[in-house]
Amino acid sequence: MTLRFNRLARVAALLMCFAVPVIAQSDLHPQYVGSEACTDCHEEAAEAWAGSHHAKAWTKTTDANVLGDFSGTTFTQNGIMSRFYRDGETYMIETDGPDGRMARYPVHSVVGVEPLQQYLLETEEGRLQSFDVVWDIEEEKWYHLYPDQELYGGDGLHWTGPYKNWNARCAECHATDFNKNYTPTKRSYASTQAEIGVGCEACHGPGEAHLAWAGKLETSQIPWTGLSNTGLTITMSQGGEVMLQQCASCHARREPFEDGNPLPGTPFHNAYRLSTLRDGSYHADGQILDEVYVYGSFLQSKMYAQGVTCGNCHEPHSAELIVEGNGLCTQCHSEAGNADFPTLALQSYDDPSHHFHPVGSEGAQCKSCHMIERDYMVVDGRRDHSFRIPRPDQSLETRSPNACTDCHSDQTAKWAAEAIAKWYPDSAHRGPHFGQTLAVGRRDLTGSTDELVALAEYAVLPGIARATALEMLTRVASPELAARLAPLLEDPDPIVRAAAVGLQRGAPETERPAVLAAMLEDPAKTVRIAAAREFLSLRIARMPDRISRALNGAMRDWQGSLLAKADFPETQVVMAGIGLTTRRMGAALQAFGEAVTLDPQLEQGWVMMIRIHDAMGNRDDARETVDRAIEANPDSIQLALIRAELQL
Repeated sequence: MTLRFNRLARVAALLMCFAVPVIAQSDLHPQYVGSEACTDCHEEAAEAWAGSHHAKAWTKTTDANVLGDFSGTTFTQNGIMSRFYRDGETYMIETDGPDGRMARYPVHSVVGVEPLQQYLLETEEGRLQSFDVVWDIEEEKWYHLYPDQELYGGDGLHWTGPYKNWNARCAECHATDFNKNYTPTKRSYASTQAEIGVGCEACHGPGEAHLAWAGKLETSQIPWTGLSNTGLTITMSQGGEVMLQQCASCHARREPFEDGNPLPGTPFHNAYRLSTLRDGSYHADGQILDEVYVYGSFLQSKMYAQGVTCGNCHEPHSAELIVEGNGLCTQCHSEAGNADFPTLALQSYDDPSHHFHPVGSEGAQCKSCHMIERDYMVVDGRRDHSFRIPRPDQSLETRSPNACTDCHSDQTAKWAAEAIAKWYPDSAHRGPHFGQTLAVGRRDLTGSTDELVALAEYAVLPGIARATALEMLTRVASPELAARLAPLLEDPDPIVRAAAVGLQRGAPETERPAVLAAMLEDPAKTVRIAAAREFLSLRIARMPDRISRALNGAMRDWQGSLLAKADFPETQVVMAGIGLTTRRMGAALQAFGEAVTLDPQLEQGWVMMIRIHDAMGNRDDARETVDRAIEANPDSIQLALIRAELQL
């Protein structure tokens, strides 16, 4: 059997049709039984978990769970006064709704316990939205998460908009066995979960077979396959990558491939596409900028390279640190060292001879120098888990912060660099850093191609940094770059392989299918999807049966990942791009139309619709579209210019 180009077009048509059902994972696994079923045998773990941030990640609206002041208090932002009160036993919020009118909403449920607490409101059946006015636990006051933004009903970023939708953006990391169940044709949700809050089975997998193994449950289910010898889908006692990737499923900046929670034990790169060190998310040297949720930072660290995992520092059930203060670090970084990590230098670190600050001071804390802190959601401090050595000597070059001037804000990076040079005159830690190359690449991509190529090829560096270089090079892909970096398609790290796939768009079209064919069967879904995207634009006469089957499978992977995010405006833009690539203008218009319906402020979506109508000779449709676009974006200069152009 051969595969012709019109078959590819039909595959593209399937990708454009969200009505096609996709099974993200097999239903043939044990059932979820709830955390209460675990407590009899695992009392100590259950007790540690009960008061944890995981257990309190999402809770019911009860007097014990609600910490905010609902005694009739108010908060005003942008002229909108929100009121928090009780109607009998019901907690209520009166605020502006999606149409800008004041409305009253019962509090559906509660998110978090400290340092802030947020409340979910149901704006229509099944649709939960995260309200932007939240309760500061420490200061005991209401505050707005986005105090500098003017957000009103109808704006995609308003609390009623798609970017604040709980079902789509948040719930999977606050629940156990969450399934979004979005219906695109109705733009509605029928979400389900086994348990709200991050319960035992969110990490250990469904418990039915485990209870049967323990003699606590009779089941007529035929034997399952792929389970551990205790009946679980994941074996946490293995530690290492197994534990780390399970934690990373939520503690990462990533794009999901499935409708909800993947089955615990699913490899990270089969369920998510990890964000690289992109401008706006990370500083050029990989330090945290936007909220990136730990994993991408930790992958940069020497600790990760040496086999350290979350469990070396955090008690997994309470999620608390296993030791407070510098004692956490001196488990390993001391004169005694740690037999599990034999490459450690045996010397005193918790001493002024190392940190050069008064004992007991903030500057003497390991975390102050090696884990800078940034506040997100206004009051929620998160620490950088790349565990880096401060480099004030590079701050001017990379435009990245450093721990020294974080504290000594009245001083310069030059002052800090000179101080460190005096403390450590013979340091081996002031050599080149990948951040220098990424910083130059951000400013002058074409002038730093050779340096970025060298970074990508240097296997000693963290995979996420190498993948970032490859992702940047994709914008200047050429036959020469594609050929030179083709060996990275076989890199051990799936992040690198996926990024290397994109660079092959610079290869001659006649050579590209042969180079990318093997990537369609890569063990990591993130790589297979990357390969499917590149095949979409190819005009292929025929392919061997095996490659045809692999392409169909990879396309199904991609289709499933898009279907899972049909309620994301950005996914609809991708769908529109597929329509443009396959010259299906009607499909492109439909997808752009859905994107701007979900987010009316998506200005470029409107622009593309207008241009497509105009290019197809539909000047009246173009004028009607630009009028609707301006109604949603009255201050847009670009749209005003396009309307003037269309009047000519």
